[in-house]
Amino acid sequence: MNILEMVSSAGNVLPEKYKTMSVEDMEKAVLGIKKRLGNRLYIPGHHYQREEVIRFSDVTGDSLQLAQLSAQNREADYIVFCGVHFMAETADILTEERQTVILPDMRAGCSMADMADIDQTERAWTKLQELFGDTILPLTYVNSTAAIKAFVGKNGGATVTSSNAQDMVSWAFEQKERILFLPDQHLGRNTAFDIGIPLNAMAVWDPHKEELVHEGDIEDLKVLLWKGHCSVHENFTTANIEALREEQPAMNIIVHPECRREVVAMSDYAGSTSYIIDMIEKAKAGSSWAIGTEMNLVKRLIANNPDKNIISLNPNMCPCLTMNRIDLPHLLWALESIEANQTINPIKVEKKMAADAILALNRMLERA
Repeated sequence: MNILEMVSSAGNVLPEKYKTMSVEDMEKAVLGIKKRLGNRLYIPGHHYQREEVIRFSDVTGDSLQLAQLSAQNREADYIVFCGVHFMAETADILTEERQTVILPDMRAGCSMADMADIDQTERAWTKLQELFGDTILPLTYVNSTAAIKAFVGKNGGATVTSSNAQDMVSWAFEQKERILFLPDQHLGRNTAFDIGIPLNAMAVWDPHKEELVHEGDIEDLKVLLWKGHCSVHENFTTANIEALREEQPAMNIIVHPECRREVVAMSDYAGSTSYIIDMIEKAKAGSSWAIGTEMNLVKRLIANNPDKNIISLNPNMCPCLTMNRIDLPHLLWALESIEANQTINPIKVEKKMAADAILALNRMLERA
């Protein structure tokens, strides 16, 4: 089920009253509900969320970190997840049955996660098995649907994060001769290259044409990359870097590994969201940084580090559109629905899928 189908099935549209309330009244209402619900309410907020939402979050972090923190919070009855759909799914998988995970706006999806649906993946797996036999281990980025995590789990594979991808890919090659990396080709390619796999040993599976795009002998292939990408990080280009090197040669360039291979290769540093935040916070006062990641986070880093010169690597970059869906009106609506015992947008992963997905998550967490 894609995001549009989920919105339709939920049948929830933001009521008019939230469109006419003042920001001051909404903020006051959110604070009041947080105070009344106390420990029964937990609001995790992803790094890429709007500032108007982050200010009310109990904790900020990346997707898996927030899901794990939600699972550790046994007091909360309601987890209002300010992120996107796959993150709320992971939180539901890891939390207790009695706890309710809520996504304030069901339109908050992830285009990357949606680039690998389960039907496409199962057809691809059958064809790849015909080509390579039982030599492939599937890995999936945590930025994927519960169905894809479950597929990977029941086929012996694991999830990965941008922080631990190198360790997990290395582990996978101890299990099998080849890997299938879903759904982000750029993270898969950058990670495999960094551990010594040559680019000519990598191929791209096109789920629409249902074919493997490669050069050379098929038997030499080690990494099978799903043709997916992050629509935000793919917009950072080598032209951005060339222009910056020309104008400000002393500027440090740091990017996320969801960027294209050639962009990562031309940058000074590349790493996960947590890595980027840590690098900027520890950087010397007066240093200059161009950051290749989501704009809400870049703006927050600028605000939190006034002693440094920080810009976006792409001056025309916009915030992630789906991450940006969750705003103050939707947050308040979700909270008021809890108090009214009319919970909106609960996220529930069916038990068998959750059990298989946990296999993939646990294989990663055992090596964390």
